[in-house]
Amino acid sequence: MCSESFREHCPLAELGRGGTRLWVYDSLLSEYAALGFEYGYSVGDSEALVLWEAQFGDFVNGAQIILDQFVVSAEDKWGQRSGLVMLLPHGFEGQGPEHSSGRIERFLQSVAENNIRVANLSNSAQYFHLLRDQAKRRPRNPLVLFAPKSLLRHRDARSPVSELTGGQFSPLLGDPGGPPPDQVTGVVLASGKICHEALAERDRAGAAVAVLRAEQLYPWPADALADALSRYPNADKIAWLQEEPQNMGPWNYAKGHLHDALDDRFEIIGASRSESSSPATGSAAVHAQEQSELVARTIHLFNG
Repeated sequence: MCSESFREHCPLAELGRGGTRLWVYDSLLSEYAALGFEYGYSVGDSEALVLWEAQFGDFVNGAQIILDQFVVSAEDKWGQRSGLVMLLPHGFEGQGPEHSSGRIERFLQSVAENNIRVANLSNSAQYFHLLRDQAKRRPRNPLVLFAPKSLLRHRDARSPVSELTGGQFSPLLGDPGGPPPDQVTGVVLASGKICHEALAERDRAGAAVAVLRAEQLYPWPADALADALSRYPNADKIAWLQEEPQNMGPWNYAKGHLHDALDDRFEIIGASRSESSSPATGSAAVHAQEQSELVARTIHLFNG
């Protein structure tokens, strides 16, 4: 509300050019109803970039029927396309079992025939370029975008303006530093927030390890990964690192791709929390201990 004219004023709307319009709506706290509405809106207006954000990714299970019946399968069943973007906060940050996991594994069990895109990003430029790509691409498929809330304020997730005004989305990011490529003996492959923790531990330990970031999980970045690995001729192990328990997260999806393409050259290792019936511990102290031990154990896999 403008303090002088008392008229409704939306500052973001002033950024529009050439007749672009912005609508912002609040919705009731019902994932089933809200996601169903947004999916229908994205089908009805194929030119609009429709985004639905869960308060936490965990809450998307309340909309599972919409996911199964429409988001992942409508194109195959009826030829019905949608460009819906689902923003699911996901990351193990000590907030407990109901505020940690967007259940990446459930989406990865449903991927086929390029029906959706699944991404778990690690910096702001990637986030910007992926949303921009989704807005521009034709035809569109639903985009499921996982991102932990802590990266909103994480120093290492910042991107310079030049990476926002130029460049494009990359399904896989290489190691920004570390030892010379010919000295690398092992590669850690991870996705999302834990990549930053792995890089920090590698630098602290001075380990001969490269850390690669799988920004897009589906479609799997096979060519980009093969190209990145070609830089490390003396590496003979790959560890998939994830925050989630072994029976959750991307591991059971990723290991098939890794073994199919790479087990003739690399030993493939999974590094995760132990199997669990719930996504995360309810204790912040236990979480912090688990997290530090997991990252350190993974980096030191390559010491001998």
